[in-house]
Amino acid sequence: MLYFSVPLGKLVRRVSRLRGGGSALPGLVVEKIDPGFMQRTLSTLPLGVAVVSGTNGKTTTTKMVVELLESQGLKVFTNRTGSNFTRGVAAALLGDVDWRGRLDADIAVLELDEAHAVHFVNRVPPRYSLLLNVLRDQLDRFGEIDKTAQLLQHIASKTTGTVVLNREDPRVARIADTLDGPEVRYFGLDDSLLSTFPNDDDLRAGPGSPVPALPAKPHADVVLRRVGTDDADFEYDGATVTTGMKLRGVYNIFNAAAALVLARCIAGNGAAPTDHDGLLKALSEVAPAFGRGESLVVDGLPLDLVLVKNPSGFRLGLKSFPAGGYATMVAINDNYADGRDMSWLWDVEFDSLREGGVDQLSGSRAYDMALRLQYDEVAIGAVNPEIAPALAAFIQGAKDKPKRIFCTYTAMLAIRRELSKITTVEVVS
Repeated sequence: MLYFSVPLGKLVRRVSRLRGGGSALPGLVVEKIDPGFMQRTLSTLPLGVAVVSGTNGKTTTTKMVVELLESQGLKVFTNRTGSNFTRGVAAALLGDVDWRGRLDADIAVLELDEAHAVHFVNRVPPRYSLLLNVLRDQLDRFGEIDKTAQLLQHIASKTTGTVVLNREDPRVARIADTLDGPEVRYFGLDDSLLSTFPNDDDLRAGPGSPVPALPAKPHADVVLRRVGTDDADFEYDGATVTTGMKLRGVYNIFNAAAALVLARCIAGNGAAPTDHDGLLKALSEVAPAFGRGESLVVDGLPLDLVLVKNPSGFRLGLKSFPAGGYATMVAINDNYADGRDMSWLWDVEFDSLREGGVDQLSGSRAYDMALRLQYDEVAIGAVNPEIAPALAAFIQGAKDKPKRIFCTYTAMLAIRRELSKITTVEVVS
């Protein structure tokens, strides 16, 4: 059966794409008929596998790492669609291997969902792992936040080479104390930026809450020192460098520090010396991953898609993409990939939307969002749970204004499909 698994998987992938099916279906098929496909294929890579996981920022950070490594002349395999379960990785592999199942790459850089990463690393121990953060997210799937931290700790424990940790997230930083074997490196923040990027405990601390005593911070290989409108300062190797940034959203800039640490670790183990100027140039040219601050053009005006999936992400999205001067739509779904528990919407403050209001609410939880906005005294133009007609009404009703849509993951995919009918939308496969 192994001789037929790749051709069959490729056939399913082609049929699935023609019918507009999900990107992970071919991976599910090949996993069923050839469980060793993924491990067998990835074990041939000279520089091994790097796993990127955490609650927020996996897709954009993975994209950054890939483009940084490509600037060093490395061939990189990745799961570009953001389908971050093991079947998504298998499906992406089917698109890149030849008919004999051979993968032409130096390294794989893979975004993985926290829970599914545990199953992946049990089968394919990564050489590198990058663990971004732990925030309350999809409690229906992961349980409490310490359970999520345990999932990330398991990823780190299976890593054979280098683990990169977020120095500013105490649950992530503490993972270092449990490790015996992998090298540990950190990315971090200047003290002046800590309030801009609160960890989960900071988000829930009430006014006047006591500040816990913290241990001395470990040295970070890369520190984000300043965030500008279109540039940022990073400190590493004893010097501070300034680079322009196409990425939008302050959260993406902090994750750029994480990407720099991982890319420098990997490039330093390659055959050629690291081109540090090339790394910075590549970083300055990284565009947002699809749906993560992605800017499209509709009727000659920008339309921004901002992915939101937990309180921290929504808060930083509102801060990074203020509503002033823009028509606003919010689309909230509660499908499995979004998380079924939408109670987190009550942990977000929507005061910034009060002045301009929200033109359209959509998605399966549109009325939950409407109730939440009512409590923050935000005016609502219309509510329609069906995304296609809501999007059409939004575009038509705000024809002369730039537009901004805050949306959960599956709502974002549906919106991109609808927008592809009227404007150019990057195809991600």
